[in-house]
Amino acid sequence: MGVMKWIGAGLAIGIVGAAVGSAVWLWSPETEQSTVAVQAARDVAAGYDARVIRDRFGVPHVYGHRNADVAFGIAYAHAEDDWRTIEEVIRQNRGTLAALNGKDAAASDYLMLALGNIEAVDRDYDTQVSAAGKAVAEGYAAGLNLWCADHPETGCWRTLPASGKDVIKGYANRPPFFYGLDGELAGVLQGSGPVDLSVKSARAAYLKTSADIELGSNAIAVSPLRSSDGHTRLAVNSHQPYTGTVAWYEARLKSDEGIDMIGGLFPGSPLILHGAGPDLGWAATVNKPDVSDVFLLTVDNPKKPRKYMMDGAWKDLEVFPIKFRVHLWGPFALPVTQQGYRSEHGPVFVTDRGVFAVSYAGDQEIRYVDQYLAMNTAKTVAEWRAGQERINAIPSINYVVADSKGDIAYFWNARMPKREPGWDRSKVLPGDTSDTLWKGWEPVSSLPAVINPPSGWVENSNNSPLHSTSLEDAPKAEDYPKDYGLDTLVTNRGLRAQVLFGGDPDITREDFLTYKMDHQYDERSNVMKLVRDVAALGADGDPQLQEAIDLMTSWNGSADRHNRAAALPILAGQVARGGQIHDDATPEKEREAVKSVAERLRNVYDRIDPEWGEVSMLQRGDKTWPLDGGPDTLRAVYANGDLEVDGHLHGVAGDTYILIADWAPDGAYRLDTIHQFGSATLDATSPHYGDQAPLFAEEQFRQPPMTLEGVLAEAERDYRPGK
Repeated sequence: MGVMKWIGAGLAIGIVGAAVGSAVWLWSPETEQSTVAVQAARDVAAGYDARVIRDRFGVPHVYGHRNADVAFGIAYAHAEDDWRTIEEVIRQNRGTLAALNGKDAAASDYLMLALGNIEAVDRDYDTQVSAAGKAVAEGYAAGLNLWCADHPETGCWRTLPASGKDVIKGYANRPPFFYGLDGELAGVLQGSGPVDLSVKSARAAYLKTSADIELGSNAIAVSPLRSSDGHTRLAVNSHQPYTGTVAWYEARLKSDEGIDMIGGLFPGSPLILHGAGPDLGWAATVNKPDVSDVFLLTVDNPKKPRKYMMDGAWKDLEVFPIKFRVHLWGPFALPVTQQGYRSEHGPVFVTDRGVFAVSYAGDQEIRYVDQYLAMNTAKTVAEWRAGQERINAIPSINYVVADSKGDIAYFWNARMPKREPGWDRSKVLPGDTSDTLWKGWEPVSSLPAVINPPSGWVENSNNSPLHSTSLEDAPKAEDYPKDYGLDTLVTNRGLRAQVLFGGDPDITREDFLTYKMDHQYDERSNVMKLVRDVAALGADGDPQLQEAIDLMTSWNGSADRHNRAAALPILAGQVARGGQIHDDATPEKEREAVKSVAERLRNVYDRIDPEWGEVSMLQRGDKTWPLDGGPDTLRAVYANGDLEVDGHLHGVAGDTYILIADWAPDGAYRLDTIHQFGSATLDATSPHYGDQAPLFAEEQFRQPPMTLEGVLAEAERDYRPGK
């Protein structure tokens, strides 16, 4: 029986009777663990020295001589604000989250352990991660452990102490979810034992977001060729969930070894994942390269395989136990053991439909900290690119990079496998011939890139790399193999960027900010197509439907908060075409969506034309603010909730942490940032729980101090953890 089916069945029939015999004591009393751990944490912490200065918004500015000192300091500071989420991240990446959160997390544990990166870190940490990378990872772990030593009342010793390996595991396990490995598994292995159930829930368990919430983003750079004042500007604008394990946390990091950045981190990350500094910045967006293949194996036993066929000969599968625990109640947990398998292709899954192997970019790759360290210490676009080419660890993600010298670039990044041509890799491949095996990796230089285009601008809004700048300067599809799987999606955000940035040859700072916050739907967008489709079908004599059609056809396509025609077509677009309004839909389906949404609006507002800001709101605690923008606008807002109960929807993803970098020709620079809530992500009693929310709702920014003197002038706290 599949692991998830077994767990579910055991709980369904009454776990007391069915499982108590095999339940185990989950953790020792904390007093027994913490005495030794506290002293060990303090002894290790004595070898680090970080200065943490909290600015007036509570954002930590961390200074240290070494990169490792800065990692130590940001771990301590981030744990102060968000320990519970960091704890989830550590447990997820160990495959022990279900021991804390019960059966809802069992899918995540199973998949993390089955994919094999946890074991790869344990095996290869000493040989594959550089000394500099290990120093950063171990500094971060030491900061967490010291924080726990100072705060044992939180129960942190049930998860800590952490190690450098825990930090690396966080980097190694996350990337495949961003390019969609979970979807690949779900599509191919649907209805097949534990895999089916795991991939359906692993995204929610691991990323804390559902499939209809876009992990998208906008990344935009303008060079002096296109700016009115000779400045270089960059918009860092990743779209993430507002809360959870991949929600942005802002920090400023500065070391004497070369890090000087402010930007966003995920819980558990010791380095800036996107941001900017005095010399350089970069923005990231999700892309979907074809970096995974699925193979049907020929095996000796379809239920309990031990061998698979390759080129006419039997080869041994690697067989290993997958063990984790599922929390029951109190200190008790249910131990679960399943078989895991690997072939030379990668992880292997035994299903009701056959035995499948998966090759995927990121499998056994653990050098991410080295990659991000190179990014954090680069001073020019050329240096940033050199680090990317040298390490090539990150398996996907678009990057837009800009520097103070006026250079800009767009990179369609992928860890692209070398493959034998002639196979249709959109289908399950035969796993018994070496012809279908990957043959290493394509060079980074072979991937689409735009560096210092004559047009003077680059962007990506999860649209195709073929539309990353003016069409004459953009990459051409015929220059790349079909197996690369270049993104073909055309988003409304990408269309609007082409119109705004591509249509203005003399962009001012005010223009740049206005274009980034644009909340218009292009006439070519799916939302406007819905309006035309439903109008063409007509109302068939239904007066209420005719009223809805008349309202939509009067709409100017804007998602501004005061617009009374926006709610109906936007919400209908999501009903008909999914939360991102990207899916296909027939005109008939669109019309039914309009009818259902119009009825819903009448029930809640007693009209079909409430102001958009009455419907879509930012909510933090018991406070709300109306928002401009919507799904797939450059001012991106993805909202959900119970309209009938709350009277509004509340934003849950989209624009979160935003940074605007501006470098002048004379070397001066300005950085503006905003966060949807504030630095205190979990503490509702903190003044920083929602102090940035009103600014965010009004599309205003704060200018963080980037000098020691500047941050000290507004310092809320100034401390050295462990000193």
